[in-house]
Amino acid sequence: MSESAAYGNFIAGAWHAGARETLENRNPSDLDDVIGHYACAEQADVDAAVAAARAALPAWADAELETRHAVLNRIGTELMARKDELGRLLAREEGKTLPEATGEVARAGQFFSFYAGEVLRNFGELAPSVRPGIEVEVRREPIGVVGLITPWNFPAAIPAWKIAPALAYGNTVVFKPAELVPGTAWALAEIIGRSGIPEGAFNMVMGHGAVVGEALLGHDDVAGISFTGSVETGRHVARRCAEGFKKVQLELGGKNPLVVLDDADVETAADAALNGAYSGSGQKCTASERLIVTQGIHDRFVEALIAKLQDYKVGHALAADSKMGPLVDERQLDKSLGYIALAQQEGAELVFGGQRLNRETRGHYLAPALFTGTHNDMRINREEMFGPIAAVQRVRDYDEALEKANDTSFGLTSGICTTSLKHATHFKQHSAAGIATVNLPTGGMDYHVPFGGKKMSSYGPREQGQHARDFYTVTKTAYTKV
Repeated sequence: MSESAAYGNFIAGAWHAGARETLENRNPSDLDDVIGHYACAEQADVDAAVAAARAALPAWADAELETRHAVLNRIGTELMARKDELGRLLAREEGKTLPEATGEVARAGQFFSFYAGEVLRNFGELAPSVRPGIEVEVRREPIGVVGLITPWNFPAAIPAWKIAPALAYGNTVVFKPAELVPGTAWALAEIIGRSGIPEGAFNMVMGHGAVVGEALLGHDDVAGISFTGSVETGRHVARRCAEGFKKVQLELGGKNPLVVLDDADVETAADAALNGAYSGSGQKCTASERLIVTQGIHDRFVEALIAKLQDYKVGHALAADSKMGPLVDERQLDKSLGYIALAQQEGAELVFGGQRLNRETRGHYLAPALFTGTHNDMRINREEMFGPIAAVQRVRDYDEALEKANDTSFGLTSGICTTSLKHATHFKQHSAAGIATVNLPTGGMDYHVPFGGKKMSSYGPREQGQHARDFYTVTKTAYTKV
């Protein structure tokens, strides 16, 4: 992709330049590296995309199953075949390390391949009626035109896990990617556009949320909105969808605990914390921002985690020896530095990192930060920081650990490190989160099972796996006299 090119929006099977304004896409690992300029959609572009999706809906919803299956399968196959190339693009524009980025593109391909299979598994139900001589059929039908609004931190995987089921179940799509990562979105749209999908069944409009997102939320012909982002924006999305009687699916923030008990294997626990808290520079809703550690293992765990952080090299996302890349932009860097300063003001002890780093190229580099001596009333243990920062809390025993873990307004993921089957089983049953892990990081979820949380973390039907059809379809009950 050349630096001088302007990449357009994809509407009704064609590329459109959009308004005069463009989105400049810069590499957070090297601010002198301009990846490209991307079209910025306006209201008229969104209207055109929705009109195209509405026009394409009848034919796509009624398409033969093999047609939809083949389209999704082609997309998935190409994504996996090009994972190295597209992984470099993703790492270059978002800042996660090359292995993480390459793995994410492969995962995006797996979503399309999985939902290609789901096209053929979308079974209905037959049941006898309570009235003699009548047969009852329950069918799943697409909801219609869906607006998909995605964040910047997983620019391949999250769009894939929304677009793939939407198309698999016969809906048509208007996709609005995050303005910080238009390059990966454009590449995905280009692949989808060559997959054999009918014109208008898939559309992409890039640009500012205040314009493009609002246009989707207010459009009468959009039947549903799937949004991943902040709690504040999610509340606004839910209100707007309620006003228009749109179906809504929200995946929002997390303040995820990782509990470490005295009987845990220290190396296993430290590895889980390292991955959970700092991979992706901590910029993920599943990050382990709260490390809740019982007193018998506390000091050994902290020592082991610091030792691993000392070898956790921060550098250019494309460098082979980088373990953590930069933050995505200056705003995220400033936000993380603000939380680090706040934690110290609140009395937490900074035992590792937390300072801005200089590297050979200008970028948004930050040393991963680890705090001890924290408690659940501190803001760093209440608010989602979305950066490479973790706060350790010392607790007496399992009961207190569980209490602290559940004492949050979020409920996305949770984890426990223990060799006790009793405590592991109890934790899985009583953790107030939608996802629980044992002796594993709180991130890295499988694509074929449901993803979502409780409380302020999620609203509406689950994403991923077969459960995705609960959002992307509506049931119809038919009666036949036999």
